[in-house]
Amino acid sequence: MPRQNISSGTPWEPIVGYSRAVRVGNVVQVSGTTATGPDGKIVGVGDAYTQAVQTLRNIEAALKKAGASLKDVVRTRMYVTNIAEWEKVGKAHGEFFGTIRPATTMVEVSKLISPEMLVEIEAEAVITE
Repeated sequence: MPRQNISSGTPWEPIVGYSRAVRVGNVVQVSGTTATGPDGKIVGVGDAYTQAVQTLRNIEAALKKAGASLKDVVRTRMYVTNIAEWEKVGKAHGEFFGTIRPATTMVEVSKLISPEMLVEIEAEAVITE
């Protein structure tokens, strides 16, 4: 099966050696994604809900480039720097996945790459149509 690497165009992808998403066959794996806006800056500094929404929009864009959509997502993993904010992040996740309901995990981590980042989310999709 051919492999399709999907890039978001950030300068870090070739340096670190990763792709925003990878599609092999009907499976799409989306790398840990944050609330980075088109200008490369973090959207929603200090606001976990806004960051989760932007992160999920970024995931949706990567899925689209791979020929998938949110309805194809079967698993997400959410990393938050403050688990007390879980309801805000969960609310955003529910707004995108409320009827899809993928398997998911949310865990607290001590920090992400930038101190402004409060949320990072991964997604796995299986294209069935």
